[in-house]
Amino acid sequence: MSAKFATIRAGGRQVFGVVVEGGVIGLSDQFPQWRTLREVIAAGGLGALEAAARGREVSHPEGSFTWEIPVPDPEKILCVGVNFPDRNAEYKDGSEAPKYMSLFPRFARSFTGHGQPLIRPPENHTLDYEGEVAVVIGRGGRRIAEAEAYDHVAGITLCNEGTIRDWVRHAKFNVTQGKNWDNSGAIGPWMVRFTDPAQLDRARIITRVNGEVRQDDTLDRMVFPICRQIAYISTFTTLAPGDIIVTGTPTGAGARFDPPRYLVPGDVVEVSVDGIGTLENGVRDE
Repeated sequence: MSAKFATIRAGGRQVFGVVVEGGVIGLSDQFPQWRTLREVIAAGGLGALEAAARGREVSHPEGSFTWEIPVPDPEKILCVGVNFPDRNAEYKDGSEAPKYMSLFPRFARSFTGHGQPLIRPPENHTLDYEGEVAVVIGRGGRRIAEAEAYDHVAGITLCNEGTIRDWVRHAKFNVTQGKNWDNSGAIGPWMVRFTDPAQLDRARIITRVNGEVRQDDTLDRMVFPICRQIAYISTFTTLAPGDIIVTGTPTGAGARFDPPRYLVPGDVVEVSVDGIGTLENGVRDE
């Protein structure tokens, strides 16, 4: 893992740049040929951003901006469901680990940035948390081999894949409507440039609610490792630069308690992975 790249909003403008101690070095004006971080990634420009940031002063100090999701305009966000052994057992249906992964789409507007509130809608109060690692595709492709999958990753970020639980049960075969309420989840704070597959494979993900550990697991226990996710997904759809794959959540979401422990206004959720950082969001009613 190396440089941290972010998208922020400051003075009414969306700005991309490099995160350093004390804030962000905004670089949008220096690279006007790229409108967003997705275009930077597509052009192979992360190295140019990292080089341009060296020796420069912070242009946006902490507290002077709000965080947005790192890649604000991805073509696709695909999420992998039930991807840890204990998660499959939670369903209590006697099934063994599935042969193929479960997938569903999310839309960019269903996510907010670090430090922004998750929104609980008036229609239903079963807002739940799911701490996850998300990978950002750098080099696109179709039918990508597992052995080459990490060559297609630009960076790693964190996700709280917030869910309105009652709405994932509205239909027999899909969960899309429970997964796409505006600002129900979060991605960020930044994208860490990907350099070390071994570090990612053994990474430990921890989700806390109001300081209490609710989820704690390591990525090497995934049913479908990240390399396999990239290979499988790229079989049926072309992965494009800036696409996001949300890789799966461990056991311990609020719905699995008896009684369930759903999020309420005032709660604070933190998703942490060493080497990436911590994604933190409060909760408020719409």
